[in-house]
Amino acid sequence: MFTGIVLGLGTISAISPKGEGLEFTILPDFILDEPKEGESIAVNGVCLTATTIHRDMFRADISHETLRRTTLGRLKSGSRVNLERALRLGDRLGGHIVSGHIDGVGKVTARRDLKAFLEFEISPPKELMRYIIEKGSIAIDGISLTVNSVTQERFTVAIIPHTAKITTMGMRQPGDEVNLEVDL
Repeated sequence: MFTGIVLGLGTISAISPKGEGLEFTILPDFILDEPKEGESIAVNGVCLTATTIHRDMFRADISHETLRRTTLGRLKSGSRVNLERALRLGDRLGGHIVSGHIDGVGKVTARRDLKAFLEFEISPPKELMRYIIEKGSIAIDGISLTVNSVTQERFTVAIIPHTAKITTMGMRQPGDEVNLEVDL
């Protein structure tokens, strides 16, 4: 389980084929304290298992099914990703409960740079719309966000400057695809 409070960014340094899937090597922008092989790390909101892990890097296998259901298969070496380590008992729950199991891929349809924040309009798969409610929670690329408004086919979220700086949302543009996990 995760909280949707992204710890920081990382860079995919290598992508290797592995059976019908892929293996990613990821370099976090921060030190991984007490790394443990087999621990769960959310990469753009997708729960992955660290098969190799050190304080400055980790590797994770991505199955064919995960590639099919998420945006991970579209990433390249050099891509920047959101990273969050799994929640431990006693940790603060600053966002909302996030499983790391992606419900669908949405598309950024608009980005508005407003004075104090960014506003994004997202078009999710139609079957997810009934689970997205105004002022409810949603995870976009693993980031816990509040839904500002909802129409029949889209919803909006606001991104404060801090979130834009420490996550990939500050880089997102119309046409970009994002991983979506609706609230549990």
